[in-house]
Amino acid sequence: MAHSPKVPVVISFSGLDGSGKSTQIETLRATLEAAGLNTRLLTFWDDVVVGVKYREGFVHKVYKSERGIGAPGKPVARRDKNVRAWYLTLARYMLYFADALSLRYVLAREKTSETGVIIVDRYIYDQLVNLDLNTAFARNFVRFVRALAPQPDIAFLLDADPEAAYARKPEYPVDFMRKCRESYFRLANILGCMTIIPALDLANAKAAVLDEAERKLTALRAGAGRAEPRDVYAA
Repeated sequence: MAHSPKVPVVISFSGLDGSGKSTQIETLRATLEAAGLNTRLLTFWDDVVVGVKYREGFVHKVYKSERGIGAPGKPVARRDKNVRAWYLTLARYMLYFADALSLRYVLAREKTSETGVIIVDRYIYDQLVNLDLNTAFARNFVRFVRALAPQPDIAFLLDADPEAAYARKPEYPVDFMRKCRESYFRLANILGCMTIIPALDLANAKAAVLDEAERKLTALRAGAGRAEPRDVYAA
């Protein structure tokens, strides 16, 4: 895996809250660094999202969303993406368009660095999954954003059992997380560019992520360009 491409490889991680994104990112980053690759970690909400302070302030003030991060035994009642008022849906379309433009700018800037791999904790896909993908308008908007925002070289979707994810990170009701899980799979089907890591035990999930990262870097070394996304369920 010790190969540094001329243009940084972009790897994104998406999935339910509590699906293990942070753990997988730490493992992948440590492995890449040990192999001699420079990495850069971007957090979508901190480094890309437009007007994050005002957006957070709005949900805390208007919808009384609790602050902090849920932990086992210390649940947090979040009220933001699980609030689906019509005017919020309209606002989401505008804000997600702005986020896509911001992502385009941020990655263009980062790709001028000497970094070998850029890892993004969440992506614009984690915003789009909050839309009602049963509607044709939302699906067309997803396709529009996909054309506008840079596509990662690897876009991981970490699957998770909603009950287990809630136990690890209790923030949203389990019923809402079940709906989110369905929406992630629907989004992956629309995009056609996500590598799905099933809800495996931690060791096997880590192995699946590292295997896919190595496959992509090997393809780049061979001059094959972007490796095709895979559904690890079928592997």
